[in-house]
Amino acid sequence: MDWAEYALAFGAFFLTHSVPVRPPVRPWLVARLGPAGFGMAYSALSLGVLAWLIGAAGRAPYLPLWPWAAWQNHVVLSAMLPVCLILALAIARPNPFSFGGARNHRFDPARPGIVRLTRHPLLLALALWAGAHLLANGDLAHALLFGTFAGFALLGMGIIDRRKRREMGAAWARLDSARREAPPRPVSWTGAMLRLGLGVALYAALLRLHPWLFGISPLP
Repeated sequence: MDWAEYALAFGAFFLTHSVPVRPPVRPWLVARLGPAGFGMAYSALSLGVLAWLIGAAGRAPYLPLWPWAAWQNHVVLSAMLPVCLILALAIARPNPFSFGGARNHRFDPARPGIVRLTRHPLLLALALWAGAHLLANGDLAHALLFGTFAGFALLGMGIIDRRKRREMGAAWARLDSARREAPPRPVSWTGAMLRLGLGVALYAALLRLHPWLFGISPLP
């Protein structure tokens, strides 16, 4: 029973991230909530279950797999800044190649922004976040948690690529070639600076709120 909450939270995480987006379910929900309403409801549900899962991992029995060392904190601190910057540059930006894009019909392959570097910026941020935290949390519960997230992010890139190729047909290869050949410039310099500033602000907020949210300070 010591592991019951953790197992239940893991099961809820997989159900809430698979059932609502299945073809029979998603159109039914979108028809009743609207595209924006579905996106907001799905995001709120996902974040709520994720918070529960992370909390349940902290309450699960502690079974060490590898020792903690002070240098691991520096790896996490170094990785989290690019994670926050990638999130700030990617969220609510047009991206027809992956999930999380907004107004994808307005995507300009000549000015793809962060999508020039990777088709899946949100999954890249998730992989970096999970990989860094996996290193610094060497107990069984957190190794399962962060290892699953890292694997989900890396495998998800290929899965989404295959699905998008089927959905977009020849347009996928044409847009992908164009975004890779685009010059390395932002969609808008002003917008990019604002988003980078928000990314730095998010990083600072996570440093300050981490002890309150997760019960441990990330600082050495």
